[in-house]
Amino acid sequence: MWFELARWPALAPEAWPWTALVLGLVVGSFANVVVYRLPLRRSLSRPRSACPSCGTQIRAFDNIPVLSWLLLRGRCRKCRAPISPRYPLVEAANGLLYFGLARQLPPGLAAVAAMVFVTALLALSLIDLDWQILPDAITLPGTALALAASLLPGPPTPLESALAAASGYLAFAAVAGLAKWYYGHEALGQGDWKMAALLGAFLGWRALLVTVFLACLGGAVVGLTLIALGRGSRTTRIPLGTFLGLAGILAVFAAGTLVDWYRHLFRV
Repeated sequence: MWFELARWPALAPEAWPWTALVLGLVVGSFANVVVYRLPLRRSLSRPRSACPSCGTQIRAFDNIPVLSWLLLRGRCRKCRAPISPRYPLVEAANGLLYFGLARQLPPGLAAVAAMVFVTALLALSLIDLDWQILPDAITLPGTALALAASLLPGPPTPLESALAAASGYLAFAAVAGLAKWYYGHEALGQGDWKMAALLGAFLGWRALLVTVFLACLGGAVVGLTLIALGRGSRTTRIPLGTFLGLAGILAVFAAGTLVDWYRHLFRV
């Protein structure tokens, strides 16, 4: 992957992916809290999680990632109101992402940085899908962390990380300015600019190009599909941040392959 660090001797290599899986499930549970509360400007720590229907606080043994939802058959223990399956799906997705990263990276700071990065992208993708916003509370600290992670061995270098972050931000700002001039209204919010900086800082400029290309391609396919099905129009807003996040996660796992494919596709 992107970094090579010395292994932590206290953890057996065969146990590392499974440890990462459990950690990912727990962090995925917190990601659900972030996705729900951050856009509402609510505290991420208080009050404790509660049933959205009856307001009963969820007890610890009913808050075990994935397992509790399955045992309760997707319903509140008290009022039996249905609980969205998205909660265990996010937990499971984050757990599997951590498992996959642990298969590629040894235990260490590089693995931690990559795990924080993919969780941030997962949360941003869902928030943009729900609210069409990309909170600074994730993108700005995430960019700072990515720049710090570039000091670790492996690509991108600190210089490439900083230049890719700045280039991503400025390129999106320029596109947003042109789009506003042409359409007469904002078509690309500043949250997208900052997310481009986050992606560039962690992935480097080559993987950033591929990520943006895949995100735009995915957004175009979804937009055209909605139009074809009569559920959208040319003015329908597409949450670009969602596609940037998903493409960015893909780039974390297969940046080299994607960059080679992109260069072959455009003969560059």
